[in-house]
Amino acid sequence: MSESCNHNCESCGVKECSSRIEKAKLNEESSIKHTIAIVSGKGGVGKSFITSLLATKLNKLGKNVGILDGDITGPSIPQSFNIHAPAYGNGVNLIYPAISHDGIKIISSNMLVNNEDDPIIWRGGLASTLLTQFYKDVLWEDLDFLLIDMPPGTSDINLTTFQSIPLNGIIVISTPQDLVSLIVSKAINMAKMMNIPILGVIENMSYVTCPNCDEKIYLYGESKLEDFAKKQGIDILGRLPLKAGTSVEVDSGKFESINFDEFDEILNKILDKVEGK
Repeated sequence: MSESCNHNCESCGVKECSSRIEKAKLNEESSIKHTIAIVSGKGGVGKSFITSLLATKLNKLGKNVGILDGDITGPSIPQSFNIHAPAYGNGVNLIYPAISHDGIKIISSNMLVNNEDDPIIWRGGLASTLLTQFYKDVLWEDLDFLLIDMPPGTSDINLTTFQSIPLNGIIVISTPQDLVSLIVSKAINMAKMMNIPILGVIENMSYVTCPNCDEKIYLYGESKLEDFAKKQGIDILGRLPLKAGTSVEVDSGKFESINFDEFDEILNKILDKVEGK
């Protein structure tokens, strides 16, 4: 690998580079129109929540949607959709995804272990290989959207995903704290280095709405999202509040019953960017 490597293999003329990774190809029985990765620089900002929310909203619009739980060592997607059965294959080369109550196709490393609380103690290379295998070998069939819930940070698995999976864009998740914005900047800069389109940023846990007077209460102080987005040169997709009772629905596997109207405007912006409406 050259010292000046920017990890963008498509623009590189060094054929024998040790970091060169070919783009993964879907199996012949699957096709995907749009592949979007949801990323953050830090854990605990609601990345998996927003991935699941985007999937359910797209599904309710009649889109065929799949979720690839890319957080191999910290998977959470199956629990949110009440999926507890293990994954299985056709005995040859394809893996069948689980299907949620409303028809969202889901694959996760948690569907490969004997017990859901068993840890996956793998080195980065193995985790990266599994994520790529999920993309290639799962029987996604015909999807309008595949959403990849990425692990936080800029680790080996993120690098491999950006290099090997043909992404139509990423959505960045942040929260109002200055520390989070600083760390999220690293993920944004990584995407820029590799020429991955950035669809925009969503600020999660931005505020709480008082149930009595509808006043917005900013638990982490006034948002600095405009300054952050301007500095990074990216668009703001929107802000989402903390809502009482939401975590109960998530923990009980009833994600598809959540009504989160505040996300609708964000959804329209994403569709405008991806589908060019």
